[in-house]
Amino acid sequence: MAIAKEKLLARRRDALSARLETLTLPEGGAWITEARKTALARLETMGLPTGRDEYWRFTKPESLNAAEPEPAAVFDHGEETPVFDAVERTRIVFVDGVFDAAQSDDLSVDGIEIERLEDAARADIHWAKDIYGAIETRGQTPVERPHAALNTAFATDGVLIRVTGKAEKPVSLIYQHKNETSDAFLHNVVRVEAGGELTLLENGPAAARFNKVLEVDIAAGGRLHHIRAQGRDHERRAVTGMFVRQDEDSLFKSFTLTVNGRLTRNEIYVDLEGPNASAHVAGAALGHGDFHHDDTVFIRHDAENCESRQVFKKVLQEGAIGTFQGKILVERGAQKTDGYQKSQSLLLDDGANFLAKPELEIYADDVACSHGSTSGAIDKDMLFYLRARGIDEKTAMDLLVIAFVAEAMEEVEDERFREELVERLEGWLLRRRG
Repeated sequence: MAIAKEKLLARRRDALSARLETLTLPEGGAWITEARKTALARLETMGLPTGRDEYWRFTKPESLNAAEPEPAAVFDHGEETPVFDAVERTRIVFVDGVFDAAQSDDLSVDGIEIERLEDAARADIHWAKDIYGAIETRGQTPVERPHAALNTAFATDGVLIRVTGKAEKPVSLIYQHKNETSDAFLHNVVRVEAGGELTLLENGPAAARFNKVLEVDIAAGGRLHHIRAQGRDHERRAVTGMFVRQDEDSLFKSFTLTVNGRLTRNEIYVDLEGPNASAHVAGAALGHGDFHHDDTVFIRHDAENCESRQVFKKVLQEGAIGTFQGKILVERGAQKTDGYQKSQSLLLDDGANFLAKPELEIYADDVACSHGSTSGAIDKDMLFYLRARGIDEKTAMDLLVIAFVAEAMEEVEDERFREELVERLEGWLLRRRG
């Protein structure tokens, strides 16, 4: 056993050595230099993941580990309007991982402080010092997340957002992909002060290969709504990490819609540290062919009276693969925990595959926790019901797909965004129908 572990660790460190040959640790002020060096030290201890790692059994990490990204064609959206474009928002645009001032709005917004990571990194002292890399570090236990540590060490761009009141309009992070061989790191930090509230939007494919980390710190009574639409460039590859720390009476709600993409792995870690905190994370993924989508979620309850909810739906066909690995950990003392987890897949043909690993680990005795995971085909009775009312088969199947993912989409509180995401989904299904 010890020899096998040594061989696995050697393989992970070899993979890291090859990756580091193309990277140079960025320079900066004292606070970020310390965070980057600490992250690199952790990374050198871990190495990069292999297919033998427990939480990478379902997803091959080689293309994410490689020294150079595989080329990814830029998707032609034609005359399609960008998602969220009809909503008044503060737009912050990155092109292949680099801030684009010409396309971005003025970053001076009432109730919010917004600063580029590149600018903040020049200072010796910054408010983000206690967050950048710190919440990500906590998220490395009990499961290591090497790509997040890689990001903390080498990211040079992103935004730092401090919310001091209730934001009048959403902040929208837009990730454009224009270079077929781009390899982008972005690291974003959000601090919601006591009583503050913000809606954070993210959309776009970002790069041929994309590594993004979002660290969120929500103080007492703070609220953050996060809505993400991952871009439709099919050949793209991405690994994202979202690390959240919540104080008492705080709320965090996150929803992600993914269509297309060769490989997408979204890791989420939420730490409920204050009583009466609530965290809802949800996602809907639709893919066909050489599509692999992985949601790996870990929610830790470490205070009384907290609620967590995980709802993930995947619609797969023509050899597409969906993965869900979700865990709820209830620590001693976290009494009256309410934890709920559901992962479901709709397999539209015999070639699709759904792999799930739901987990509960509970050390308190006054809790209500549940998890469920199912896979199935289109309900033939429901299909017959719709066909009997004059609806053609393809349209009927699309209606059933939308109904299937509706529970996940209901986690989006703002009706404007929920309706737009449904419209985008309908458009995607219509194009797939030909």
